[in-house]
Amino acid sequence: MGCARGTRFARFWSGVLGWEPVEGHGGVAVLPPDDAGFPLRFVPGGQEPRTGRNRAHFDLTSASPEDQRRTVARALELGGSHVDVGQLPEEEHVVLADPDDNEFCVIEAGNMFLAGTGLVGALSCDGTREAGCFWSEALKWPLVWDQDEETAIQSPDGGTKITWGGPPIPPKTGPNRLFLELEIPAHADGEAEAGRLVPLGATRAGTGAGTGIGDAERMLLLDPDGNEFTLWTPR
Repeated sequence: MGCARGTRFARFWSGVLGWEPVEGHGGVAVLPPDDAGFPLRFVPGGQEPRTGRNRAHFDLTSASPEDQRRTVARALELGGSHVDVGQLPEEEHVVLADPDDNEFCVIEAGNMFLAGTGLVGALSCDGTREAGCFWSEALKWPLVWDQDEETAIQSPDGGTKITWGGPPIPPKTGPNRLFLELEIPAHADGEAEAGRLVPLGATRAGTGAGTGIGDAERMLLLDPDGNEFTLWTPR
């Protein structure tokens, strides 16, 4: 998972999640303690203000009401803030923003949809069913939810889910700050992998452009909803 904002936000998320930060590959990665989550990689990016709404955010799980309160308090201490995105008073999840105004949710205890997923329960995306089906095929992860234009996928080994909420989808106003990175093994052929993804619904968008990474070897593609993702091989 790539997050194009830099090391300051890596420190925030490392503190909130309690995950270890490691430098490398042109940025700082925050690594989960097990296989239940994605590594989060923070790379240098522009400091331009955000315009429009983010198309993706994290949903963090809670083991108990006390655990939810501790997560919220820890995020606020590290520079996060409460934010109103139209949530209803009776809803039990807490909506926060990181120091760069990127929203995330701290979900209440007992949420069955996210049971067993780990601390980062979901990457929740505004997106179409077409995008969900594309990523299911691209990652070879099964659809674990497919109803009323809403979709979700999850690794066969469990862990964090990726979800798409269906229409309406906010307009895209620039490169996404949060995007997926697909790591290609050193012996694999990046062009062959791109050739596999294009018939599934991906679009070629150039090499290394538009992600704020500045790595000419990184291949940039778009998913069916026009969201950036990259194919890359670690050096």
